[in-house]
Amino acid sequence: MSEIELPKYDCHKSVNAFKIDQIIPREDGTGTLYGSEEPGDAKYQVVVAELYMLKHSPQIGGYYVRYKDGYESFSPAKAFEEGYTLHA
Repeated sequence: MSEIELPKYDCHKSVNAFKIDQIIPREDGTGTLYGSEEPGDAKYQVVVAELYMLKHSPQIGGYYVRYKDGYESFSPAKAFEEGYTLHA
């Protein structure tokens, strides 16, 4: 089967996010993600559900992302940084 070229889309969403510096898994399957705008300055802390940890497998150096509707996601650093710039 030959591949067909799919329509191309550009992203124009605003999200809340931070780069993950530390991940602390909890015994109940949830996890605490820490991050900041500057490395080593753990300014942000978010507790995520077990489902988030299982579905997204967050990694240090990637981004915790929260959309306007409250949906939480994870993005690898390269993909996030290519698609988003910090709002001034």
